[in-house]
Amino acid sequence: MSKRFRRNVLIAGVIGLGLWVAFFDSHSVYRRASYAHELDRLTVENQRLAKENETLEARLDAGLDDVTLERVAREEYGMRRPGERVYRVEASE
Repeated sequence: MSKRFRRNVLIAGVIGLGLWVAFFDSHSVYRRASYAHELDRLTVENQRLAKENETLEARLDAGLDDVTLERVAREEYGMRRPGERVYRVEASE
């Protein structure tokens, strides 16, 4: 084998190894980049959910005022005051 042929085989091997590590290996650069992107997305979603939890906990700690309690009773449970007549209006789409 000539020196030039060995050099070309070595270069092809290094390029092949580089492609394998970059795209096809289980710990490839492409997968690591996609994992990093997913981590960023999940971190942002986690922060959003933590803020939402704090808001909901504050609402629970504040308790229900009479207006909110009456609204929930009427809307969610269909309750009414004695002597009151309720008409349901259903929106059609």
